Amino acid sequence: MATAKPKPKAKKKAVLKTTQNDADVGGFINAVGDETKRKDAETLLKLFKQVTKEKPKMWGTSIIGFGNYVYESPATGRTGDWFMTGFSPRKQNITIYFISGFGKYEALMKKLGKFKISGGSCLYINKLSDVDQTVLKELVEASYKQMKEKYSAKNKKNDNG
Repeated sequence: MATAKPKPKAKKKAVLKTTQNDADVGGFINAVGDETKRKDAETLLKLFKQVTKEKPKMWGTSIIGFGNYVYESPATGRTGDWFMTGFSPRKQNITIYFISGFGKYEALMKKLGKFKISGGSCLYINKLSDVDQTVLKELVEASYKQMKEKYSAKNKKNDNG
């Protein structure tokens, strides 16, 4: 007597505090109190728009994100929506998000300038003048391209299968 296979569990969508919303990106940048950080945020906004060709979106109350994808947590199997790259002009520093990580970019990182990293995808700078902006642009381009390729391939695979 054959036994029926159990149905695979449906993947649960993660409930994140930081989600894409319709808040005004320009208004957010204009409200940055520190003049240097505000000007740096304006420069970063131009750089990210140029590189990604995406419309900037607010994620939560303080992150400007570009592009989006559905990730799956390897630990829990949960899925969630997230941005492919972005930045946040925070009080203490400017955080730039390289969702693809830094592993493939060691040579560029050595030429970048003064920064700190943590969490595998967060790059912290005090001000844009601390880094080589040409190298920063190359990093954003490479990371964004990697994310687009990875998740475009996944979406095609999911559409076909």
